[in-house]
Amino acid sequence: MLQCGKAGARQIGEEKCRVNMNGSRDSFHTDVEAVITSYNQGSMILEAVQSLCSQTRLPKRVMIIDDGSTDAHSLQVLSDIEQDSAWPIPVMIHHQKNGGVSAARNTGIRKAQAPMVLVLDGDDRLEPAYIESVGKLLQDHPSMVAASSWMHTFGVLDAQVCPTGGHIVQFLSRNCCPATHILRRESYERCDGYDESMRSGFEDWDFFLSMLETSPDASIGIVEKPLIRYRTAPASSNIKSMNKRLELMRDIVEKHIDSYRNHIADALLGIEAISQARLYGWENEMIHAIANHQTCSQASIDFMKNPSYGDGGMAAAVRIVSSRQ
Repeated sequence: MLQCGKAGARQIGEEKCRVNMNGSRDSFHTDVEAVITSYNQGSMILEAVQSLCSQTRLPKRVMIIDDGSTDAHSLQVLSDIEQDSAWPIPVMIHHQKNGGVSAARNTGIRKAQAPMVLVLDGDDRLEPAYIESVGKLLQDHPSMVAASSWMHTFGVLDAQVCPTGGHIVQFLSRNCCPATHILRRESYERCDGYDESMRSGFEDWDFFLSMLETSPDASIGIVEKPLIRYRTAPASSNIKSMNKRLELMRDIVEKHIDSYRNHIADALLGIEAISQARLYGWENEMIHAIANHQTCSQASIDFMKNPSYGDGGMAAAVRIVSSRQ
């Protein structure tokens, strides 16, 4: 994969020149700089850089913040990227002591000079229209502090994921924006940036809440197209963070207690809506299994013997049993 570096970059650059001479698209989107975080990601970081250099609107500059990589192959990939003079835009690499993804993101954003900054994880990549589409959304809506898009996952899961974005109320129940996004640097500077003490997960959710708290009308927008290629793996930090979800949610509630206090009803109802949707999904699966004489899981059998009370569980059990008739 690494062999695609110089040749691939040169091909991308030549393609840009040909297209720009025809006047069909701009060579630079000077309002945006890109920050890629990297930690022992091997050739995946090259794919991330190439996806930025394939944009219909190029960023002004790409900054790779290496968070203390120790893997020899990963360090060689970064060295090759840095020495490659064929990239169509400047690509710089900053090495720092390992401090976690929040520290790496903060370093990159603080080094940026453009009014908008694209944050991209080193194991993901973007569709060519990402900067053009998401950047336009921000330009058309001055109250948006950040914006992103839907995602298409690859790896162990092949699916389309559709976050909704929204105002502070929507973000109190769950995170509604991918970690990959474009932010307004001005709004970033109004909040405290990423919390570098959050190394167990949910740092992006916490950051979005902090951004949305900078202004009463602040919002985060979403382009309803899957323009992010999101890599999934069983051992990813995102999956591992689910093991500490309640603990991490407590930290977020306590940190943003004023927002939760001001919108307590909306926050609780939002969480309840998520719970109900999952309960109905499981209930329909049970009804389908019974109707087709399929074996249910032991967890479902145990639930039917002792349904939960006060959360809609008993009502679901009654509906399931009634479906047999």
